[in-house]
Amino acid sequence: MNRLNGFVFTLCLLFSAPLFALRCGHSLVQVGDYKDYVNDICGDPDNVQSHYERRGNINRADATLNNFNGEQQFPNSSFNVGQSNYAEIEVLVEDWTYYFGSERLSKILRFENGRLIQIENLGRKRRRY
Repeated sequence: MNRLNGFVFTLCLLFSAPLFALRCGHSLVQVGDYKDYVNDICGDPDNVQSHYERRGNINRADATLNNFNGEQQFPNSSFNVGQSNYAEIEVLVEDWTYYFGSERLSKILRFENGRLIQIENLGRKRRRY
């Protein structure tokens, strides 16, 4: 039973949200935060790289538009079963790099349209001038 408790405890630690957060001062920055909040907490990044990515999204109509009796739920809709829509959108992607010195791991924070989506460790690298 002790082994099972230890295993469950380890899984809880691995999948807890603060484990994948960045500590700046006394505050935590987590995935989903806005870049203005991150800038207020952590300060200006040491390096910023930004670019736009075009992403496509396909919406397909399938049998879910029909109810259980086989009738259309939205009979006046111009979107029929079997049709699909394709839309492209531009997403602003920004990579912020923070160098915390040789004592802490350097981090890259990736933002998409102003929201933090990923925190990546770079290791203990020295700043290059």
